Amino acid sequence: MSDLTSNRWLFRRESREASPPRARLFCFPYAGVGPSAYRLWHGTMPAGVDLAVIQLPGRESRIREPSFVNMAELVETLTAHLLPHFDLPFVFFGHSMGSVIASEVTRSLTASGAPVPEHLIVSGRSALHLPDPDSPLSHLTDDQFVAEIDRRYGGIPAAILADREMLALLLPGLRADIAALESYRPTARPRLTCPITVLGGTEDKRAPAQDLHAWREQTTAAVRVRTFPGDHFYLNARRTEVLAEVKAILSPLLACEESAAAVYGEAP
Repeated sequence: MSDLTSNRWLFRRESREASPPRARLFCFPYAGVGPSAYRLWHGTMPAGVDLAVIQLPGRESRIREPSFVNMAELVETLTAHLLPHFDLPFVFFGHSMGSVIASEVTRSLTASGAPVPEHLIVSGRSALHLPDPDSPLSHLTDDQFVAEIDRRYGGIPAAILADREMLALLLPGLRADIAALESYRPTARPRLTCPITVLGGTEDKRAPAQDLHAWREQTTAAVRVRTFPGDHFYLNARRTEVLAEVKAILSPLLACEESAAAVYGEAP
């Protein structure tokens, strides 16, 4: 089994389960944050699921490392660090920028013939081939940048907005992520082959319903779209419902592994 504890690109909590995991859920955070985006997900997964959260440089425990400002370079580097950990059936979940990274890593794996996710879950993000209607903002002054981020997305806690020192720590990573997104230009490529579940908030102007349904053009497999009441960060207020959706997607993977163990006479 892969050793996730030695990989600084992944954050996980030690499992208290007696038996080894049978499936793995990789979670990709949104712009400017790290594993803390999914801190309340730990301890909520079904037995047999290993939760691994992507830990990018330039934030939280890796805040002293330079952030990536180029999406292609980020995806190439991240994919290389994830490859050893696809020893179990796995699912990708990404929110907002995390949806872009998760999708691009899936494309990279598909192109190289590596294992691909059993399921890709994208959240709070319009389909990748759709143009961004808003003007760039990574070049704005700090005050302008923060105001525009808050207007477009919200999500920056009031306590951080009021703390200039804390905000100064957050901004470099957030700026780098926004720059990576603004320079990101997906080209026409073969469709993915894995099923996609698309989640979004009914009041999210960044990812309206028609843009969520446009993900159907990204894969040859089934696509399911589900929306929840809320804005861009609906997944915080609707965490229980979102987790139920994720668990339902993971459930068949656990059942398959249990069946295989029974066939070969192994403990599940």
